[in-house]
Order: sequence, then C-alpha cells, then structure tokens
Amino acid sequence: MKREISLLQATSINMIDMVGIGPFVTLAIVIKTVGSNLFLWAWIFGAVTALIDGMIWSELGAAYPLAGGSYNFLKEAYGKKGGKLMSFLFVWQTCLQSSMVVASGAIGFAQYFNYLVPLGFWGEKVVSGVLVIAITALLYRNIRTIGKMAVFLWAGVIIIILWIIISGFTHPQVSYSCMPSEGQSMFSAAFALLVGQASVKTIYSYLGYYNVCHLGGEIKNPGKNIPRSIFISIFCIAALYLAMNLSVVGVLPWQEAAQSKYAVSLFMEKIYGSRTAQVATLLVLWIAFASLFAVVLGYSRVPYAAAADGNFFPVFARLHPKKDFPYVSLLFVGGLGFLFSMLLRLQDAINAILAMRILVQFVAQAVGVVLLRRRNGTANLPFKMWLYPLPVVISVLIWLFVLYSTGLAALLGLFLAACGVAVYFLFKNTWQGKLLK
Repeated sequence: MKREISLLQATSINMIDMVGIGPFVTLAIVIKTVGSNLFLWAWIFGAVTALIDGMIWSELGAAYPLAGGSYNFLKEAYGKKGGKLMSFLFVWQTCLQSSMVVASGAIGFAQYFNYLVPLGFWGEKVVSGVLVIAITALLYRNIRTIGKMAVFLWAGVIIIILWIIISGFTHPQVSYSCMPSEGQSMFSAAFALLVGQASVKTIYSYLGYYNVCHLGGEIKNPGKNIPRSIFISIFCIAALYLAMNLSVVGVLPWQEAAQSKYAVSLFMEKIYGSRTAQVATLLVLWIAFASLFAVVLGYSRVPYAAAADGNFFPVFARLHPKKDFPYVSLLFVGGLGFLFSMLLRLQDAINAILAMRILVQFVAQAVGVVLLRRRNGTANLPFKMWLYPLPVVISVLIWLFVLYSTGLAALLGLFLAACGVAVYFLFKNTWQGKLLK
C-alpha cells in the first residue's frame, strides 16, 4: 500500500467522516434528552471527550502508522500473550460495529429524505440500501483517486455548514443562553445523568477524528500528519457543531427544535421559505453521503490489516490485482452495512456502536499507551501527548461513564466481546495455519 494521502486529504477524510447525518438527526434528540436550554453542554462534553481521546490516538497513530489503526496499537501494547487476542477482538467488533456505523448513516439519510418526499417504512429501507451499495461501488478504486474525491466532498461539507451557521446568526429571531437560570443546576447527579445520556448521541456525532489512523499505511509523513489531522479535525468540527446549534436555536426555540426530526430544514424554511429549505435538505444529504464515503473507506482497511498479519480470516488479505486496495474487506463492510440498514433502527444502532467499542477499543488503547511507555520509553515517539498521564486517566473515566449511559446496549457489547473470544480460540489455528502454508 502506497503513502499518497497528504495532510489536506487526511484531514478531509477525517472531517467528512465526523460530519455525517449525525449532528442533523441527533440535534433534536440531544435537546429532548436534556430537556432544557442546557443541552449545549452535552455537545461541549462530546468535544472534550474527543480532544482527550485524540491525544491517545495521536501518540499511537504517529508511532505505529500502519493500515488498521487500533489493530496494530493493541497488538503492540499487549505483547505476545495478549496482543493477538486484543487485536483480534478489535477486528471482530469492528466488522460488526463499522457496518452498524454505515447502516446508521444510511438510515439517517433515508429518514431525513422524508422532508423532501414521504417514503414510508419500506421506502426508507430502499433508499438506505441503495445508498450503501452506491458508496461501496464508488470506493472500488485506487487510493490516489479516492484522496482527490475526499477533498472535493470535504469542500462541499464545509460550505454547506457555514451557510447554515451564517444564516442563523444573520437572522436571529429568539434569544438563547446555555447558562443555567434560576432553579437550574449544573452540579447535580440528575443533570450529570441527562448529559451522559445525551452525550451518547453527541460523541457519536464526533466519532471519526481517528479515521486517519486506519489509513496509517497510506499517509505521507505520518509522524507529523496523523496528529495534525486529528487535532485540526476535532477543533474545526467542535467549532462548527457548537456554532450550528447556536444558530438553529437562535431561530427556532429549543422547545420547538426538540420536537422536529428535520430541525435544520425547518430552520432554513423559517428564514428563507420552503424552496430554499428543500435545497438545504439536499445539501444535508450531500454531507451524509460524504461521511459514509469516509467511513467505509477507513473501516475497510481494518480486516485487511489483521488478515495480512495472520490474525484474521485469510480471504480479507486480498488486494485488488490492478488497483491495490483491499476489495474483499471493502465488499464485506459494505455488504454487512447493507444488511444492518435493512434491520436496525437509528437509535438502537447508535447505542450499540458506542457500547461495542468502548472497552475493546477506547479504554484498551488508553491503558495500552501506559504499557507501551513503560516498555519502550518515550525517546523515539514522534508525538507525545500533553500532560501525561492525565489524559489517559480522564479518558478511561469518561468512557466508562458513557458505557454506563448506553444502558442495555452495554450488555450487548459485553456479549459480543465474549463471542469474539470464543471465535478466536476456535479458529485461530485455522487462519494461522493457512498463512504458514
């Protein structure tokens, strides 16, 4: 695999992954969950979580810039005894949750399409399924072409969000404050629980700042460009999300926005009228399409990396004979994403996505940084996180709090991890034996 993705292209891939349909469909859900004007703090909490976790990804991504991202980080951190199992569990949950991420984006796309044309249940399923197929077909090409396409899609995403933000700030109609009023408190257990539940949705909307790590084997100058792309992505997207929320509730009262599945479309309708709102809705769908493009691209490299390393089913190690991309892995992620888009509901998919990843990926990686520093020292690290070990401690505590906030989905995550352990010990000799042959 060739290092042909520049800093601009890497940042573009990260940002279009982060800004999908998520912030548009979760905007109302977050407000409704918190149930007050303090909902903006859930978005701030999500941004802080992304920034702290981004330090961990930056240190690991710069030190181990290979295809597969977390697969390599976990293998290196947990050594010969635990490394193969932990890295396999990451690939195992990625094969499931990455396809859920694809499905959630496609389901959200179809739901938002209802603003333009009422689809009904089966109409939504057809639209979401066709979208996944189209994305997979578009990615069936070499990485140089994909990098250029990502920059084009990213430019469209930024222009659209800036239009939404500027429209709200130049046409204010209601006053809004994110500070507590008389009788409200930000320092109570009840408020913390509400923010925790809402933050499951906001963190979902921030996910993707690490996508560049999955493409580590294709990034130019990875020691510098991987951390840069992660932090640029987080700061820019956090600013855009906060500004967009303030813009919307400056036109739509937050009580009204909480009840709408198409809050941004109604916001544009209130300012410009129905025709412009329809155009804005089409542009929101452009963003969702661009995000799915980046999601499928990044995740398709994970099963490939594990299979090429002899720690997953060998068929996933195949590269396209002419275009040098992992086509079996791509078709698998796209195919399973299509299936999940037919079967799942959006909120169930969002909760399951986070619950499945927190222990095996986010918490395990945070602990892995400590293990690697103790074993190898820090002299050769291209990037060192700031204020170590404070980001590690805070990150673990935040992720455990978010896991608790996912409710029953946390049990699903633990069950699937246990299934992964069983599959590993049942089949590891099979694929490792084929690799030796």
